[in-house]
Amino acid sequence: MRLVLDTNVLIAAFIAKGICADLLEHCIRRHTVVTSDFIPSEFRETMLGKFKFTGEETEDALKLLVPRMVAVEPASLESPVCRDADDDLILATALAGQCDCIVTGDKDLLVLERYRMIEIVSPLDFSEYEVRS
Repeated sequence: MRLVLDTNVLIAAFIAKGICADLLEHCIRRHTVVTSDFIPSEFRETMLGKFKFTGEETEDALKLLVPRMVAVEPASLESPVCRDADDDLILATALAGQCDCIVTGDKDLLVLERYRMIEIVSPLDFSEYEVRS
C-alpha cells in the first residue's frame, strides 16, 4: 500500500512513544510511505519552533525518516480543497504519489474522509482501514 503520513503523525511518533510511533514503524516496514519536500520542511519547522528540539535532534530524526520514504513533487490541484493551504499540499502529495490513503490527526483533513480515490484516516483507524484494503 502507498500512503502519506501527515506531518502531525510523524511529529507525534518522535515526541511520544505510542500509537503514532508504532504506526510509523509498521508503515515503514510494510508499506511505501510517500513524502514531498513540504513534509520534512514542516516537520523541521515545527520541531524547532513549537517543540523546541535542537537542530541536531531534528536533523537526526529527518535522517532516519527521509531515506525510508519515496519523495514526489506534489500534484497541482484544480482548486483549493481545504481552508489551510498546507493541508492541500498533503492532498497533492498523496495524489502525485498515487497513494491509497493519508494518515492524519488533522480534523480538517479527516472530515473529508476521502479525496478522489484516496481515503483519509486517523492513526487510530488505520489498522481497521488496512484490514479492509
